[in-house]
Amino acid sequence: MPERATRAGEIPPRWAWVEPTVWTARMLDTLEAGVKGGKWYSLMDKVYSEANLKSAYRQVARNKGAAGVDHVSVKRFGRNVELELAKLRNDLKDGTYVPQAIRRVLIPKPGRPGEHRPLGIPTVRDRVVQTALRNVLEPIFEVGFAEHSYGFRPQRGAKDALRRVWNLIQTGHHFVVDADLKSYFDTIPHAPLLDLVRDRVTDGKVLDLLGRFLTQEVMTEAGGWTPTLGSPQGAVISPLLANVYLDPLDHTAESKGFEMVRYADDFVILCRTEADACQALEVVRAWTAQAGLTLHPEKTRLVDLTAGGDFDFLGYNFALKRKWLSKRSFTQFREKIRGLTPRLHGGSRRVILQRVNHALRGWYEYFKQINAWMLGRLDAWVRQRLRAIEWRRSKRHGYPTDMALKLWPNSFFEREALFSLSAAHRRDVQSLHRVTPPTGEPCA
Repeated sequence: MPERATRAGEIPPRWAWVEPTVWTARMLDTLEAGVKGGKWYSLMDKVYSEANLKSAYRQVARNKGAAGVDHVSVKRFGRNVELELAKLRNDLKDGTYVPQAIRRVLIPKPGRPGEHRPLGIPTVRDRVVQTALRNVLEPIFEVGFAEHSYGFRPQRGAKDALRRVWNLIQTGHHFVVDADLKSYFDTIPHAPLLDLVRDRVTDGKVLDLLGRFLTQEVMTEAGGWTPTLGSPQGAVISPLLANVYLDPLDHTAESKGFEMVRYADDFVILCRTEADACQALEVVRAWTAQAGLTLHPEKTRLVDLTAGGDFDFLGYNFALKRKWLSKRSFTQFREKIRGLTPRLHGGSRRVILQRVNHALRGWYEYFKQINAWMLGRLDAWVRQRLRAIEWRRSKRHGYPTDMALKLWPNSFFEREALFSLSAAHRRDVQSLHRVTPPTGEPCA
């Protein structure tokens, strides 16, 4: 049966992720059928409804996160949560709610020494309101988002984008537009962004609230300012707004027959001919220019896979015949493990292995598709780091020698239950061969 052919009051699987205190089955039917006039009115009461605010707080509490400029942590906010939510509800209802300043910090970019990414940390109360606002707005825009957009969207993610890129390469799309938007989140123009929201939402109070979030003061150790561009990375509502602003580019590429794959502000266009790739790049340049965005002049390029070219996308490096670990991802891996395994680590072996295993499992879950030889190489390097700790603790000086391999062989780490990337890969491959009949399609 078609997905929409459901019994009255039943939520279709496509919408299983929506906030049920806001979106009923009847509203979702209206959403899919198309609301009258294409615009949604009177949404503010759903934003500040008691049930939605309580759900929003639970989502914020699950995500934890640091305190904002008011130094109120999630835990502290939760001590008087009923009172705090009641105050938020009254302020939103009366139109007196004013977002507090965002605390801005610079986070080092993994694998890029000396480079930093600005991260905005709203207060907990603002995160709750933004979550409640997102609960209301996200389905309205999600229903019209392009199929090839994967970032910050429910029921899809990076693995879906990577799989599509690989499948396109396997089907003859060997000329690639590798695009990079310069400081995208910090340069989104406010007025055109709000115009796009206004195309679907006409509730003036909701639009005013969004405008307040876009222009809330940003505080650093050196002082503060009121932004005239951008939506801060770290704000709950920013990923949705970022997708809203790039959605017209998605549909422009689609209307011209280009195979575009986008994850947030990171996207590639894969073409069958060089001429198509050149045309696609010109379309992107023209669109970004009129949208007030900037393509990075050094990082945006055309790649010919048939001539030995390659490109990075979402941590992987793609070439004509292989999908590899990007150099940056390799560097990030080493930095992460180095941070967990200093030679003078004061923790017990059990604690060290627990933390290393946690990092390795999470990393493998994302990068399990890379070459088995590389996984074995990384395993060896991790064991080398752990041997250096054991060497130091056994009162030996200098760096581990060949004796370390005899004192702590691979079998030692197997007994200590060190997670092995290559062993996990072998298990996955064996399991795949047992349960998956051959289809002739590439596995990605």
